[in-house]
Amino acid sequence: MGRSVICVAPVGDKCGEGAVWSAPERALYWSDINRFLVHRYDEETSSVRSWIFDEPVVAVSLTDERGRLLLALASKLIWWWPESDRREDHGFRLPGYPRVRLNDGRADPMGNFWVGSMKNNVLADGELGEAGKGDGILYRIAPDGAVAEWRRDLGISNTLCWSPDRSTFYFADTLENTIHAFDYSTTKASISNERPFFADFNRGSPDGSAMDSEGHLWNCRFGGGCIARLSPEGHLAEIIEMPVTNITTCTFGGADLKTLYVTTASILSKPGERLAGSLFALHVDVPGLPENRYGKAV
Repeated sequence: MGRSVICVAPVGDKCGEGAVWSAPERALYWSDINRFLVHRYDEETSSVRSWIFDEPVVAVSLTDERGRLLLALASKLIWWWPESDRREDHGFRLPGYPRVRLNDGRADPMGNFWVGSMKNNVLADGELGEAGKGDGILYRIAPDGAVAEWRRDLGISNTLCWSPDRSTFYFADTLENTIHAFDYSTTKASISNERPFFADFNRGSPDGSAMDSEGHLWNCRFGGGCIARLSPEGHLAEIIEMPVTNITTCTFGGADLKTLYVTTASILSKPGERLAGSLFALHVDVPGLPENRYGKAV
């Protein structure tokens, strides 16, 4: 029997992304890349608040300061305090923008922020342009602002997750239809020993992912209408069918981290998908991992 999937916020995102759960607030933050928005869903009241930015917001991260978030925009990183809507530059700016832009990003267990870039497929008015292979770079930005490059020649950077024991890092190139695994060093916050983890699945392409406490990777499949739950060995453990085609990213929330929140996209959707671009939720039996924070090891 399939899992029960509920639409909790029919926001009509063109491309919902960057979902992150703030446990102290009992709230979910996520972005709509093509409308330059950040949303906040309050779990207690089921209400949504939205903020508009001057360029696409592609990723959201908690930080070591309560009430302050790190946002990855298309061209740079900024600090953001949602309660007051205060915004300040972080200092990192993407070389090559606007030819390229940032995409998926997430903090690691040691407090660094990892973010990938790609050919810029978002036009100045938010409409969809063309992606392409070979322009992307995987960056690691340390809490002190130091920048390191870890992978080049990428198509669309997606899926940045760490295993529960922190020994493995997962990363996807959407255009290759491949999720890669790497050894991750907590002492150096470095990755090595790249190998294919899950490739050539015929249900769409790998977009964002989340990790549960048993080491299963929940991978959203853009164009595939589903989430693929993958075992630590890289085997397909379960397919979660979704009510729309383009599934973009997910994260675990709720008081027990047993609610999987899922963002979706209305761009490139099939005719008649009235709920495309909505935020969805489903109950899971295995809790997820707490969100990492930029600037603080966990």
